[in-house]
Amino acid sequence: MAAEEPVTSPDQHAPTPVKAARIAGTVVIVMLLLMLFGNHEGNVESIWLIGIAGLLAVIMIIDIVLRRNGLRD
Repeated sequence: MAAEEPVTSPDQHAPTPVKAARIAGTVVIVMLLLMLFGNHEGNVESIWLIGIAGLLAVIMIIDIVLRRNGLRD
């Protein structure tokens, strides 16, 4: 019966492709830093680009450390 089946979300059926996520994150960081060499005059854009790239790098480093210590799947 349908009432007895457990409710699951789609992400419970397949593992997250960790390697693809790391490659995509690295590509995004590089692209953000390459945008520093553009035609903008002020430094506000540079601060945002560096800040967002740094935030992504910190998130990726935390994920790597957590996975290495077995605290994350």
